[in-house]
Amino acid sequence: MRILTWTVHGSYANSLVRGEHEYLLPWTAEGGPFSSGRGGYDEHWPPQAQNAPVEHLRDAHVDVVVLQRMEELDLAETWLGRRMGRDVPAVYIEHNTPRGDVTGMRHPLADRDDIPIVHVTHFNAAFWDNGVAPTFVIEHGVEDPGHLYTGEIPHLGVAINEPARRLRVTGADLLPRFARAGRIDLFGIDGEKLADVVGLGPDRLTHVGDIPLSRMHPQLARRRVYVHPNRWTSLGLALLEAMHLGMPVVAFGSTEAARAVPAEAGVVSTDVDELTRVAARLLADPAEAAARGAAARAHALEHYGLDRFLRDWDAVLGEVASRSLAA
Repeated sequence: MRILTWTVHGSYANSLVRGEHEYLLPWTAEGGPFSSGRGGYDEHWPPQAQNAPVEHLRDAHVDVVVLQRMEELDLAETWLGRRMGRDVPAVYIEHNTPRGDVTGMRHPLADRDDIPIVHVTHFNAAFWDNGVAPTFVIEHGVEDPGHLYTGEIPHLGVAINEPARRLRVTGADLLPRFARAGRIDLFGIDGEKLADVVGLGPDRLTHVGDIPLSRMHPQLARRRVYVHPNRWTSLGLALLEAMHLGMPVVAFGSTEAARAVPAEAGVVSTDVDELTRVAARLLADPAEAAARGAAARAHALEHYGLDRFLRDWDAVLGEVASRSLAA
């Protein structure tokens, strides 16, 4: 198939474009959030993911449009000159948990039965009111970075983008409590802004930087324990990557964490004191940390591998395309 989609979340897109299809990524010389094409991933992404000049899309053959933001619906119709879900099959990936009145939050596509919603977690699918929209769940799958864990640095590893801005959503405000268990090494965009917000000095919190995955993974794997403090976000790909690396996990027990992290891999709890106690214990016991990390990796390979993810996507894309042909 020829699939039109966007680079919204780099790690997710990295998995999506590894299927056996041709992926068209809208591109203009000016770039921007809706026309950045490969978005700087030229060295890492496979050749089937290609920049697609926006001015040529009207004449392009497209089998399915994979939408990820509501603004893309109008943009795609303008650029292609075709109606989404009617003239060309389309699906919408819902990456996010609902905000506001979460028990009754109606999805923006809830009144349309021609654009299926693909939720990235079962939690998302249950908490959004999807209305008449056909819904699927395709759980995350990540490219295996390998069992890189050494745990040689007795620190807590955390990966959060924009933690100062997304403070309570990501659970970054909980890090001072985790810092009582051990020093925190933070990875991610704008992480250097967090220390002043939460009042942690460099002896308790260090921002390692926002670095490419190829360099981040071996660095993160040197930390002894991975901490996932997120309160209200979809299941973070960084958590699954850490599990693939072979890291033991300490995770706040909200959204999809309980499904993603088995008991033998670490601990999942809403009791932050319990989380910090386990974090301290794992920091002090390299053997237990390594054993739990191995269990985390085994679970991640079985449930969040790239092959399963791509098979699930092929099934959904095939069904959406066949529905449109039948209509």
